[in-house]
Amino acid sequence: MQKLVIGIDIGGTSTKFGLAARDGRVIYNSRISTTGHDSFETYFDILTGEIEQAIQSLGNEAEILGAGVGAPNGNIYTGTIENAPNLPWKYQLPIAKLLQDKFNIPAMLTNDANAAAIGEMVYGGAKGMRDFVVITLGTGLGSGIVANGSVVYGHDGYAAEMGHVTVRNNGRQCACGKKGCLETYVSATGLKRTLYKLMADEVADSGLRDISYNDLSTTAISDAALNGDPIALKAFEYTGKILGRELANTVAYTSPAAIFLFGGLAKAEDLIFDPTKKHMEDNLLSFYKGKVKILPSGLGDENAPILGASSLIWKHLEENNS
Repeated sequence: MQKLVIGIDIGGTSTKFGLAARDGRVIYNSRISTTGHDSFETYFDILTGEIEQAIQSLGNEAEILGAGVGAPNGNIYTGTIENAPNLPWKYQLPIAKLLQDKFNIPAMLTNDANAAAIGEMVYGGAKGMRDFVVITLGTGLGSGIVANGSVVYGHDGYAAEMGHVTVRNNGRQCACGKKGCLETYVSATGLKRTLYKLMADEVADSGLRDISYNDLSTTAISDAALNGDPIALKAFEYTGKILGRELANTVAYTSPAAIFLFGGLAKAEDLIFDPTKKHMEDNLLSFYKGKVKILPSGLGDENAPILGASSLIWKHLEENNS
């Protein structure tokens, strides 16, 4: 009988979920929309209903050991999502308890970036590393910091909210209520906002001018940049500049061996990695220069968020066994 863990990644646009084995195989994966439901209860019923069907399809061939969840504003200590700015439900959601009650298994929840950091340790490029940082670049920007082999949660579970450090005084409005937050400049949404500002400020030709804001994707901007679109190229350069400068500050706080970029915007590869590396190095103290790698996530494919979430349970079980 194969032992599996439910992995759930709740994003601002979609929720990915699946059943993962300890060796990194994802036996089943799917997704539902995070938005568009008339209530959280409807969303939760749809999500758990699909998970139940997936488990039932395996018959008696699998034992489900637990459920791990990565989500914006997820708190490892309370098992709740609390007022996440990028989710449609602006109140506390006891996700871990609801899953535990639903499936009668242990359930754990943390910030999606912390889950990605644990996944990087268990399955990915951070195996053997004891000090590193994971930056998730999706609808928003999340961060997970690992110091001396442990995720930094802080006294209340909310450490490492880099997406909401201020990078521009009185800058762009953020969904959290503040202005000038890092994620309003460095995220899939931030890239789009930068692109549209550049199109308003400049007269250069761009095929992206014919695409409405809601229809524009990171992939479309990446494709345009790879084809030499001048405004798309400037948008990536500006995004990497802001991210690189903030990562230089992060290095001063944590002195990591590596920083991993994870998520949809990271799939733009050199378009985002090159300017980020340049501007981080330009802003580092001399004794940090050349020491910190910026790497793509070692989790790799579309199953990465599921593996990150499931790794919460695998790491918890292994720590208890040891």
